[in-house]
Amino acid sequence: MRPRPKKHRQERMNTVNEYLALVNVDEKCTLPEVMRRTGEGYVIDIEGSYEEKIRKAPLRLEIGCGKGAFISGLSKKFPNDRLLALELAPDVMLMAMEKCSNLNCENVRFYRCDATIVDTLLPENSVDVLYLNFSDPWPKARTAKRRLTATPFLEKYKKILKPEGRIYFKTDNRPLFDFSLEQFEEAGFELENVCFDLHNSPMMADNIETEYEKNFSAKGFTINYLEATFEK
Repeated sequence: MRPRPKKHRQERMNTVNEYLALVNVDEKCTLPEVMRRTGEGYVIDIEGSYEEKIRKAPLRLEIGCGKGAFISGLSKKFPNDRLLALELAPDVMLMAMEKCSNLNCENVRFYRCDATIVDTLLPENSVDVLYLNFSDPWPKARTAKRRLTATPFLEKYKKILKPEGRIYFKTDNRPLFDFSLEQFEEAGFELENVCFDLHNSPMMADNIETEYEKNFSAKGFTINYLEATFEK
């Protein structure tokens, strides 16, 4: 059963639509619009989407932004960088946009899409830093390929990351984390700062908590964390 759409979604969206990323039609996509997956067939204008003063600044990408706690915190930490948040659930993304609007996070842009198209949505060598926070673990073996740290996704990230670009990944799910460690290594990434208890580590000093993270840690769950780089 699909969740019921939030009331007044369009009216609310109209009040924060300046936070939407600008897109251009992807000339490589030959599918008619009615057959496209969510977000497919478009390319984000990563310069035109931002104010001129930061159009050449580093680009930080979060895939699966949730309600916006992390991306808004990131905006305060890096106010002169470009921040892009991708989210599939429209009502969740709307809440994140409203949070950023309320906090005046002017350097954040949003786009609704499926993560499978990230390598066609963004140009090659365009992303400086990529964040994967508490992604769906897809626990069944038959759905492992849908995990955002599965090798097919990591190959997509390689395309859009700049040389020596960096991925930050954290999750409370230990089986997903163990799986991810193997996948990153198989894909040729170098791992750094691998940690099985982020909140009791030196990396916690620079950590920005997500909504899920606050909830999980309050219940006593430990947070797993890693950084990954790939030299082209």
